[in-house]
Amino acid sequence: MQPTMEEFDSEDSGVQDVGPQINGLLVQILETMSVPLVRIRQKLLEMAILICVILLVFWVALFLYGSFYYSFIPTANFITPVYFFYSRTDCPSPHHSVCSFPVANVSLLKNGKHQVMTYGQPYRITLELEMPESPANRELGMFLVKMTPYSKAGQIVDISARSAMLHYRSSLLQALGTVVFSPMLLTGASEQKQSVIVELYSEFKDDSYNPTVGAIIEIHSQHIQIYRAHLYVFAHFTGIRYLLYRFPLISALIGVMSNFTFLSLIIVLSFLQFNLGGRRTRGKAVMQQEENNEPDDLNDQSEPQDEGNAPGCNSVEVEESIPDVGVEESEDDSRELAEDEPTCEAGDGEMILRNRNLSQSMLQSSQALTDTTDKTYYRVGVCSSC
Repeated sequence: MQPTMEEFDSEDSGVQDVGPQINGLLVQILETMSVPLVRIRQKLLEMAILICVILLVFWVALFLYGSFYYSFIPTANFITPVYFFYSRTDCPSPHHSVCSFPVANVSLLKNGKHQVMTYGQPYRITLELEMPESPANRELGMFLVKMTPYSKAGQIVDISARSAMLHYRSSLLQALGTVVFSPMLLTGASEQKQSVIVELYSEFKDDSYNPTVGAIIEIHSQHIQIYRAHLYVFAHFTGIRYLLYRFPLISALIGVMSNFTFLSLIIVLSFLQFNLGGRRTRGKAVMQQEENNEPDDLNDQSEPQDEGNAPGCNSVEVEESIPDVGVEESEDDSRELAEDEPTCEAGDGEMILRNRNLSQSMLQSSQALTDTTDKTYYRVGVCSSC
């Protein structure tokens, strides 16, 4: 059987009825999902800002520690080669090829600009001499090494002189050493030499008024033989500088974390102070706004009172109701009347005027003179509002 037109119309009407429901369901789902999405977006933004602030504070703390370490820790060691020369070679005696001692001028400036030694820091200065085990050096015996530091103006800062010599080795020990190390000696991997270390200063402190920029090193021997020489300047650290130099990783960790904690505390306190200041400012603004709105409220309240004849006004609507008889009033009666002036009392939406009280003497006199006196009236009325 083929479907009729009524069945098609019923199906179309069913589809049309389901369409708005689906649209409403989709809108409701989107509305319910929008709030969590907004919250998640805000949380992600806050986390990103927090991570950026933490990284910034960490790099600032690292920079501060690096600057402190660079400025507080002086040059730990300084090594420079020493090149000796002879000031005179024209000797009158033919037996001597040189007439002066070997001398070297050493600069104590790093890269020719910066000073090596810091004011107040003790330094250990030593001279290392590589000397061959030649017969001339063995017969030389003791010799004197002299060091004379000088300032930029050429003034002599100090003078130090130390003696040194080769270590003694017997001829048998030298022969055995030559036999044992002959392969290395033949290949050039080893040499028959000794390193002589001369300590010129154990604790040298630079003068702040005459900083040292160089030194003159002189060896008082004309027949000494030297392969090469080096000057060593070692800083003798104590206290905090010793800890920073000997334990660099632990010191860096403690220093960076201390700076990070201090900077974080400053940021948190500043943030709290800013929030409290903003709240106080908003509170003051609200209070001022309320104070400014109070007179307007009072004016708004006073207008309906004027229109509705509220209590508390001075004008009085008077009606003549009670007759009063009397011609002559004494001074006492007049005082009593003055004291018994009409007053307004609060009632339900209106003020009722209270009658004046008549004293007993006035009542008696009024009864006696009712026929001969003019009639006056006590007035009873209602207080009207302004």
